[in-house]
Amino acid sequence: MQFAISIPQFVADGAFDPAGLRAYLTRAEELGFDSAWTMEQVLGTMPTLGPMETMTYAAACTERIRLGCVVFVTPLHSPVHLAKSLSTLDQLSRGRIEVGVGTGGRGRMFSAFEVDPASLVARFTEGLRLMKALWTEPRVTFEGRFWQLDGAAMEPKPFQKPNPPIWFGANHPAALRRAVRYGDGFFGAGSTTTAQFAEQVRIVREALAEAGRDPASFRIAKRIYIAVDDDAECARQHVAASLVRLYGDFGRSLEPAAVSGPPDACVEGVREVAEAGAELILFTPFFNEAEQMERLAAEVAPKLL
Repeated sequence: MQFAISIPQFVADGAFDPAGLRAYLTRAEELGFDSAWTMEQVLGTMPTLGPMETMTYAAACTERIRLGCVVFVTPLHSPVHLAKSLSTLDQLSRGRIEVGVGTGGRGRMFSAFEVDPASLVARFTEGLRLMKALWTEPRVTFEGRFWQLDGAAMEPKPFQKPNPPIWFGANHPAALRRAVRYGDGFFGAGSTTTAQFAEQVRIVREALAEAGRDPASFRIAKRIYIAVDDDAECARQHVAASLVRLYGDFGRSLEPAAVSGPPDACVEGVREVAEAGAELILFTPFFNEAEQMERLAAEVAPKLL
């Protein structure tokens, strides 16, 4: 069992505290967290720092902890630009980058990104194939539906060979099976209940067996929205309000997916996620992140090892 922590990204205009984030990241490393993760939300009323830039800042503030994003909604990106940025960041961090990818679902403003939602999965799969080619081949000739390259080279390659670990954010059974075909791991969403996650893990394990793939070669993780507070109702209210700010009205239905309350209640909730199949658990508090991180490291994680 490994534990990860989210990197605070919800920052209002003019409120960014460079020293505060630097101290948070340094402390996360001191506390022994395996990795620290961002998320991507380009459009929305919740003020959210970009994942690539936040990861770059984090890389400069740390030396050991691994850094990732779950997930980049890759169909909204140029795979050429994204491959270059991730390769650069992997070099700058000396091989500490983890890459989460996902289609992002169909409920997005695709017109803002010149993307046809009818071709979302095809664009996603082709873009991932192109990124891997750019990371591993000296010269790339690529005849795709969306992108075409003729003898193109991209240097430097990622520091990690052949490329950084690729995690899939997925929900639909077909997407879970794609994760097994193309990825190195599956990362359950924070908006997914433990019961839903357990069913997703079952599908992933079936797909691994069908593909004849060693389960040890494919990792399973889950993000948990969490609030540790000795006052259970206060914790619940914090989580409920935060989910609405992040997801809008849809967030009102997501409270059952979160874990909140006194330490023992949080331990029980996290233990259920671990028993459902998570090998890596990403703690994502919404408020007082530095204080929450300390409590998670002192009062929750040790009881799960």
